[in-house]
Amino acid sequence: MGVDEPGLPTLHAWAGGDAAVRALIDAFYDRVEGDALLAGFFPSGVDERHRAHVAAWWCEVLGGATSYTDDLGGYPAMFDHHRGLAITPEQRHRFAATMSLAADDAGLPDDPEFRAAIVGYVEWGTRLAQQNSQPGATPVEDAPVPRWGWGVAPPWRG
Repeated sequence: MGVDEPGLPTLHAWAGGDAAVRALIDAFYDRVEGDALLAGFFPSGVDERHRAHVAAWWCEVLGGATSYTDDLGGYPAMFDHHRGLAITPEQRHRFAATMSLAADDAGLPDDPEFRAAIVGYVEWGTRLAQQNSQPGATPVEDAPVPRWGWGVAPPWRG
């Protein structure tokens, strides 16, 4: 179920669809592989399978097809990928900043409303992942994949 924002395009559509989201994820992981603080999570690099799965997650979160839920295990699977990683505040911040830079690299729309929505999700998601990744964390393990919307600033149409 998506965010109820009648008359507005999904963030997925505004971004440019599946291909644009995949470009974002590839740009992000290209940066991660060269980043000393983040590359340790992927000692052998970030393979095609991982990139495709994360792109499916992001497509679903932004209002696209529900293939991550339907085919890849949904939220519980994503939760399991982060369990026990002990993500530090510095790593979380670098992840968020790198995602913002990757959006530029990928040529995603640069209007403030779209970028605010994306950064809002990145901040929420990275903070949740950091909290859930800590030893002894007791998070909700079975929730739906979030469906992110425009929030307080819908797309500007002049």
